[in-house]
Amino acid sequence: MPPHPRTKNYLLSSISTIMPPLPPQILYLLPLLLLLFISSSSARTNPSSFHHSKSLVKTSHQLIRDLNLHPNLDVNIVKSYTNSSYLDLDKVTQSGIVEKRLSLSVLGDSGATVHDLAQHAGYYRIEHTVDARKAKTDPVVIWLTGGPGCSSELALFYENGPFKVTNNLSLVWNDYGWDKVSNLIYVDQPTGTGFSYSSSDQDIRHDETGVSNDLYFFLQAFFKAHPDYVNNDFYITGESYAGHYIPAFAARVNQGNKNKEGIHINLKGFGIGNGLTDPAIQYKAYTDYALANDLISQSDYSQINQQIPDCEAAIKECGTTGTTSCGTALQTCQQILEDILYIAGNINYYDIRKQCEGSLCYDFSNMEDFLGQSSVKTALGVPSDIDFVSCSETVHEAMLDDWMRDLEVGIPALLEEGIELLVYAGEYDLICNWVGNSRWVDAMAWSGQKDFVAASNVSFTVDGKEAGILKNHGPLTFLKVHNAGHMVPMDQPSAALQMLQLWTTGKLTPPNKKGKVTLP
Repeated sequence: MPPHPRTKNYLLSSISTIMPPLPPQILYLLPLLLLLFISSSSARTNPSSFHHSKSLVKTSHQLIRDLNLHPNLDVNIVKSYTNSSYLDLDKVTQSGIVEKRLSLSVLGDSGATVHDLAQHAGYYRIEHTVDARKAKTDPVVIWLTGGPGCSSELALFYENGPFKVTNNLSLVWNDYGWDKVSNLIYVDQPTGTGFSYSSSDQDIRHDETGVSNDLYFFLQAFFKAHPDYVNNDFYITGESYAGHYIPAFAARVNQGNKNKEGIHINLKGFGIGNGLTDPAIQYKAYTDYALANDLISQSDYSQINQQIPDCEAAIKECGTTGTTSCGTALQTCQQILEDILYIAGNINYYDIRKQCEGSLCYDFSNMEDFLGQSSVKTALGVPSDIDFVSCSETVHEAMLDDWMRDLEVGIPALLEEGIELLVYAGEYDLICNWVGNSRWVDAMAWSGQKDFVAASNVSFTVDGKEAGILKNHGPLTFLKVHNAGHMVPMDQPSAALQMLQLWTTGKLTPPNKKGKVTLP
């Protein structure tokens, strides 16, 4: 759905070599953390024997608190632009992007300065960017956060961005930032997350069509403002609920290229980390993963599995375009996960090796404190009256009917055109576990399906040690990452960086069926 003609929405972006824009909306370009929120509307229609599991039905508000995040606002909707701190709308309209060089100080030495990296921040009606520490000719990589409704800054400061934020709110270089091998863009999206804002709640997105259109228009504005990067290889990456965003966005870019809608974007591939892409297969895998990892007993497994037929039927009814039926599917299927969590106790469902301390599963509060400083907002070009919304309940709830839709359906056409897909998953994540991800990849119908399923697993080796197990055929690759949870770049930063470098340079493909994949 296009933005309301009389509204203004802005996406704030940040990039390690790039700056992005988007029509009447704002995206914040920064690395992002992808999380899946359990909906407050997920109370079951048909209660199971685990009737007490209703206490586990967490609202998006509670899940945000699990990460020790406390946004002051739920969403940035600005009804008036009378304050002089807001963007010069004429400049935004004329150029599509308004940006400025960052002036933040970073402790330590990475071999480059912030100025050398050409880091920028701003709005395109969106924007924010940073140049690669290595070469301007490196591929352009965009990272999308999940949630739905969480800011990409989470990934920027805790996963794969150029910097990390310390306890005293200083910035230090990240030795494994993806900007070392790519020109990296982070976007706060859908509209309303992070520093992105709009003048109307009509700009809040409800489906992948609206989200992917915003991102496509943003890229058009970005490459118009930065023509030096137009010929670079382009890759889409992200985590968690971005397993929905990424396939839709890749298809939208491909469609725009075919229809010659604007600047041709050199799309080479898209990568999904611990994502939710095909709910029918992935929800069914919950009990298998939980049993294999001793989270539930065999009797629990048999009892919870009685819910699977109803879940499958509800997802089938939802399909790819359902609305109310998709909400019903979420209510029905979410109970499978909730029953597992009730039995498993206080585990961290993003990393089952860990326990949550009270209600706290991770502590990402330093990011909120850092981005809440007026000096930081000034450096980023953020209007003084705009608050940082780490995760937005409004955006999350607006996307609930999108949750159970199948986003795998558009991927085969991209594979047939030689556009590469990398699906990777940390082995200790429950919520978007590697079992469900590997199964939907195997089940996907395309011309290379038989050969992919028959392909041998090979060792992915980093620094002389096996960091994962990889399978590949043609443009399709699946990688199970060892000793990692939901956020692979945070848990295994070296392996994640090398994975990206090998994949974007065509070297992740095994040399032979029994070989190893290592950095040359």
